[in-house]
Amino acid sequence: MPLSVRLDPLLEARVDEESRRRGVTKSEVVKDALERVLGLKNPRMLLDQVRSGTPMRRPDASTATGTGLKAKLRAKRSA
Repeated sequence: MPLSVRLDPLLEARVDEESRRRGVTKSEVVKDALERVLGLKNPRMLLDQVRSGTPMRRPDASTATGTGLKAKLRAKRSA
């Protein structure tokens, strides 16, 4: 859903700078900030989950990367 917000020039410049630094849109920077302020996203909880060693969504995600990368490189080479 679209939402218009007026920002002072300094804040807009900071949002623009951050979006370029991250390589995402300004909307993504603003949404990320809102999620953190509203308690919908907590970077500390994510860090704790990663450090705990418990499987996240795809337990095979990090183990199957080499196979997938090799297949992509071979397909690119043969094209």
